[in-house]
Amino acid sequence: MEEVQAPDLPPVRLACRVAYLGDRFYGSQMQAEERTVEGEFVAACIRIGLFSDHREAGFSAAGRTDRGVHARGQVFAFSTPYPSRALSALNWQLPLDCWISGYANVEAGFHPRYDAKLRTYRYYFGTTNLDVKAMDSAARLFVGTHDFSVFSRSSERNPERTITSARVWCEGGTCIFEVTGDSFLWNMVRLMAAALRRIGQGKEGEEGIVLRLEGERFSPLSPLPPNSLILWNVDCGISFHPLPVEGKRQVFLARLHEHHTALERVVHDLNEGNK
Repeated sequence: MEEVQAPDLPPVRLACRVAYLGDRFYGSQMQAEERTVEGEFVAACIRIGLFSDHREAGFSAAGRTDRGVHARGQVFAFSTPYPSRALSALNWQLPLDCWISGYANVEAGFHPRYDAKLRTYRYYFGTTNLDVKAMDSAARLFVGTHDFSVFSRSSERNPERTITSARVWCEGGTCIFEVTGDSFLWNMVRLMAAALRRIGQGKEGEEGIVLRLEGERFSPLSPLPPNSLILWNVDCGISFHPLPVEGKRQVFLARLHEHHTALERVVHDLNEGNK
C-alpha cells in the first residue's frame, strides 16, 4: 500500500549509511556514461518516487571513492516527503552490490561532506608475511598535521591534512592498515599503505616516512591497488539506526564469500603445485 502523506508537507531529511562493493562501479561520484554508486542510488530513489530531481532533493555524499574502492560507512543524504517508503523499499531497489546499512533523521541543513568530522579507511594487505610491528610503529608517524604532497597525486588542493590515528595489525591471516583523519587527498591512503608495505618487506625503515613527510621524493611510490581499500566509517556526529541485510542480497553476499574462500584455496594449491 502506498504511503499516505500529503505531498505539500515539508520533506524529511534522511542520512543513510551506505555500503558497497566497488569492483563493478566506476567510482562513487555520479557520471553520465558510467555505472557509479551515486548513479544507482539516485536512480533507485527516482524509481520509487522519493524525489524526481536529486538536486532539488539536496542529494549529497560525504565524499567520493575511486573506481574499485569499497565502502562500509559511506554517508548519503537527501530530502523526501516519503521517509517510510525510503526505509522499506530502497534496499529492494538498489543493486545487490550496494545497500543501506543504517539511517538517521537529520536537520534540514545537514550535509554529510561538510558535517563530517572524521573519516576512517582500512587497507587490507592480504598477507601476514610482513613485519607488522615495524609497520605499526611507522604508521604512527603519520599522526598529526603534515604536508602530504608526496602521499598524493598532483593537486591544487591544500596538501596539509590532520591524521588523528594510524595503526597496523593482523587479524585472521590478514594484515590491516587503519587510518583516521579529517579528510584525505587523492590516492593518499593507498600511497601511505605502499610506504608501509615497503617497511614491512624490509626495503626501508621508518626514516622513509619521515623524509616523505618532509617533502623528499627519494624513492617513488605507486599507489597500491584500490580493490583492497575500504571507506570504513564517516563520523558526522550522528547515530544510525541499523538496517539488516535481507533477501537476495544476503544470499548474494554469502555466495560471494563462499566463492572467494574457495578461490583462495585454489590459488594456494596451484602455487604449491609449481614448487
